[in-house]
Amino acid sequence: MGKMSGSKMKQKKKQKVAFVFPGQGSQVVGMSKSFYNVLPWAKEAYGAADEILGFGLSKIALEGPPEELNKTENTQPALLVASLIALGALKASFPLEPILMAGHSLGEYTALVASGALQFTDAVTLVHKRGLFMQEAVPSGTGAMAAVIGLDAAKVEEVCTAASEAESVVVPANINSPAQVVVSGAAEAVERLSLLAKEAGAKRVIPLKVSAPSHSPLMAPAAVRFAEELKSIEFEKPNVPIVSNVKATPTASRKEFPELLTSQLTSPVRWVETIERMKAEGVEVIIEIGPGSVLTGLTKRIDKSIQTYSLASVEDLGELSKVFGEAPDRGDKSW
Repeated sequence: MGKMSGSKMKQKKKQKVAFVFPGQGSQVVGMSKSFYNVLPWAKEAYGAADEILGFGLSKIALEGPPEELNKTENTQPALLVASLIALGALKASFPLEPILMAGHSLGEYTALVASGALQFTDAVTLVHKRGLFMQEAVPSGTGAMAAVIGLDAAKVEEVCTAASEAESVVVPANINSPAQVVVSGAAEAVERLSLLAKEAGAKRVIPLKVSAPSHSPLMAPAAVRFAEELKSIEFEKPNVPIVSNVKATPTASRKEFPELLTSQLTSPVRWVETIERMKAEGVEVIIEIGPGSVLTGLTKRIDKSIQTYSLASVEDLGELSKVFGEAPDRGDKSW
């Protein structure tokens, strides 16, 4: 976590920076503890989330047990809060102004809060309900996800078509890198795909420990319910455009967000195209903000010319200061 690439970068000119935020799979018990122990407003953020949700999210995130944190209705708000705490630490330490933001699946909600498009209170409530709706859309054990390693997106889509049947489909869910595509769908279809993908030359097919088959047609019932929830949410124009998962293009229109967030539940996360679009927009540096460094690794596989950094702990601030210099601690909040 937090390993730096491009650490010899000199700040001779103002480089174009983008912020990205992780999604499910990056959670780990205690993920915000280093910030929580030294930043008063980290405690405030978790306290606010506990009050909004009516249960001890902070205890689950900081102390576990893992099986509670890994329940999607808990994972989603916990990761949101953890990533926003890390963002607050970044803002308090360095005068960085991103030109674009993006988040991987759930991380898109963090980007919305970070850009001023969505209120913290609304975001915490939304992602908790999103997790519940996703879990309730598919009976336990009937859906599955798997990571296909070593085949490109076009080939994986071809294999998904071959593995799908009328009442049992599997689709590309996360196009994460040129050689890593996560698939999602009915458990038996994912099982069929695993065999076909290996026959097609996949190096590995790794079943994922998830409780819901995200970004697949099986999430349609969740999308219907979630669309109703979004009707009561007021979005603002973001102060930084967000490259959406669904379109992989920068979005700065508040009117688009409800439809994009609804579609996101059943549509693939177009992460390769997201990073490629950032590059096309002139981004030279991408900072992953929040637990883990999954997105940092994916960026390196997509485009090695982009300088990548991750901020998951207080220790990472020290590494970042070698690159970006230090600024007075203003005690900024990001929520």
